[in-house]
Amino acid sequence: MTRGHVVLADGTVFPGRSVGADGVAIGEVVFNTAMSGYQEICTDPSYAGQIVAMTTPHVGNYGTNPEDAQATRPACAGFLMRAMSRKPSSWRSDGDFAAYLREAGVVALTEVDTRRLTRHIRAKGAMPAAVGVGVTVDELTDTAAAARPIDGVDIVSTVTTDEPYVVAPERDPLARVVAYDLGIKRDLLGALTRRGCEVHVVPARTPPAAVLELDPDGVLLSNGPGDPEPLTEIVAAVRALLGRVPVFGVCLGHQVIGLALGASTFKLAFGHHGGNHPVRRLEDGTVAITAQNHGFAVDLWSLTDDTAPERRGLVERELLPGRVETRFGDVVPTHQNLNDGTLEGLVCRDVPAFSVQYHPEAAPGPNDATGLFDRFVAEMGGS
Repeated sequence: MTRGHVVLADGTVFPGRSVGADGVAIGEVVFNTAMSGYQEICTDPSYAGQIVAMTTPHVGNYGTNPEDAQATRPACAGFLMRAMSRKPSSWRSDGDFAAYLREAGVVALTEVDTRRLTRHIRAKGAMPAAVGVGVTVDELTDTAAAARPIDGVDIVSTVTTDEPYVVAPERDPLARVVAYDLGIKRDLLGALTRRGCEVHVVPARTPPAAVLELDPDGVLLSNGPGDPEPLTEIVAAVRALLGRVPVFGVCLGHQVIGLALGASTFKLAFGHHGGNHPVRRLEDGTVAITAQNHGFAVDLWSLTDDTAPERRGLVERELLPGRVETRFGDVVPTHQNLNDGTLEGLVCRDVPAFSVQYHPEAAPGPNDATGLFDRFVAEMGGS
């Protein structure tokens, strides 16, 4: 295998060996703590603009198959791992992960010290990086140093659909949903169609009038990559739809709803990326194990005159406000991340809208969060 390197913006170098395409890839390097799901991760459009480092030491064990892909091709900028399985074993496999990455043109390295890399990101924060094969370390160092952070960049426009399309329900139709494609996953569509939803997927910049012309029973704001604050046109569209039709936001869609309500967002030090994040439902204290992939969070304190309290010890409910007032009425936090106390969900009390920061369709629980889709269907008048 050809040698390669990943170089961070601060100049830190990590050697490895190529198992993907030749060339250079630039992106923000993040670590993912999931124990499996590498194909879902690399094809999730939410990872556009990012170089993913897997913390699990062995990747590629069960090969690849068409059913696990979340989009037509990988979306991540690069992929890093400690060890790549040379011989996948699974009755579902139709190929090995290394060939999958090469055919998709993804620059990928194995034999990377991902433990040291993860500790570095955890201490210094997520940052731009360059991963390359067939180039010198000095060239990669210069490229990484000049790389632009993802803050303030609209990445959604690179992954959203060019044209609208319709996904038919898998059972008797119950509702018509318009889904804003901010980087939508196939499993998110499947969670709706299995419940009898006819899903009209539209580009991210579809005007609200065009959405209402489709006479939807509800609007879904999908997952997606990057910073939500540059998405001013999308936020304005959601603001025009709130109160006129039920709205459900997932991941980036949650952040867009937060911005539409008037809140601000902020960048997390190294984000939430993995399939094992505990989230507490504030209504009853129950905890769900969730899949997450985001680098930004909604700040509900920005809608109050109070200062967010500092965390001392374990995550407590008081790290989030009890309720906030917005132009659309009262908004209440519904879910909280038990690792850092950040907001993981909200509900509008006076208009039919709610959202969660995590990925309920990924089902790591595996069924801890799937009831959210049933709730959405019920709000649209289904059963």
